[in-house]
Amino acid sequence: MQCEICGAEIRGDSFKVSIEGSELTACGRCSQYGNAVGKRSPVSKKVAPETRGPLSQGTRRPPKKVPGMIVDELIDNYDQVIREARESRKWSHDQLAAKTKEKATLIKKIERGEIVPEDDVRQKIEKALDIKLTERTGEDDWSGERLNRGTTLGDIVTIKRK
Repeated sequence: MQCEICGAEIRGDSFKVSIEGSELTACGRCSQYGNAVGKRSPVSKKVAPETRGPLSQGTRRPPKKVPGMIVDELIDNYDQVIREARESRKWSHDQLAAKTKEKATLIKKIERGEIVPEDDVRQKIEKALDIKLTERTGEDDWSGERLNRGTTLGDIVTIKRK
């Protein structure tokens, strides 16, 4: 029997390999150029297969921002507001964590500004401390000053198409 890759006479065991979707019979030297057919290839535990589907992982996609859409966004100094509200009530990190049913280390990281709280955690903290950590953004933030810059090239030129 001949190797279908190099054409040499196969002495000993022949190997079935797959190269770019084609199954070939190869000698021992050429078998390294393809993947063995019929053998399971090990999968690294670090790499998980990616599933694609509508919201299959249970995560929500953030809503698309449309011009003029009013959106609640986290305030810039959320860490200071949380710390001041907690200290004004004379609560420790553990007490706030118990009230929100979250870990104290999470509360500490949020107060240091290391992480941004997810929506559910933010809502729990707002309710426990009776504070507001979001602000409305939308049409009010947009100003029409950019439109009154004067005449531009686009106002004068007429595009002719062939």
